Amino acid sequence: MQRVYVHPLPVRLWHWINAVGFVLMILTGVQLRYVGLIDVISFRAAVQLHQWIGVVLIANFLIWLCFYLFTDKITVYHPELNPRKHFLGSLRQVLYYGYGMFKGDPNPHHITAYAKFNPVQSMLYQIVMLLLVPIQFYTGILLWDVKRFSAQVEFFGGVRVVDTIHVLIFIFFVSYVLIHPYLGTLGATRLAQYKAMWTGYEELPDDHTVPADSPGGAGTA
Repeated sequence: MQRVYVHPLPVRLWHWINAVGFVLMILTGVQLRYVGLIDVISFRAAVQLHQWIGVVLIANFLIWLCFYLFTDKITVYHPELNPRKHFLGSLRQVLYYGYGMFKGDPNPHHITAYAKFNPVQSMLYQIVMLLLVPIQFYTGILLWDVKRFSAQVEFFGGVRVVDTIHVLIFIFFVSYVLIHPYLGTLGATRLAQYKAMWTGYEELPDDHTVPADSPGGAGTA
């Protein structure tokens, strides 16, 4: 078993703050949505906790964004801008997840320090982090003080529209949180990716090869 350093300390800290924060946001959000049916804490406490955790998550997101924009780690999401190669890589990855993985075929993606995401992960994470998360934060801010942001709320069609968008993305994140633990077991071993989010090093099979022209080749240890 070989190891590749794929998760720097700032990324690991961001990940766990984000994970705990989103779980708490989901739990408090459920209580706010179903007032009277779920009363773990008082309604007022749930509102305040939801708001303060939201502030922490927004700050955490900005730290994540700055880290990737102002370091060479941005290549984790864009190893190379080649649409044809990305499409073919995504197709191979989908075939692996849907069929090859169950036959014991090797993963077509070769993890390196600068290409830790396969093409499918890269595309989905960008949609989540650069589209859904900002929209969720923005709609949450509008709902936090509807009077103060009344002009923007009306521009988007009123409170009901803003709230519906917020709830729909909330449902997506609930599904994501439920599925994510399973996806974390798809590494070289069932716990390899979980360990990597604590140590930074991901364990890979001995026959795992790093492309010679990969910028992450030097990341192995």
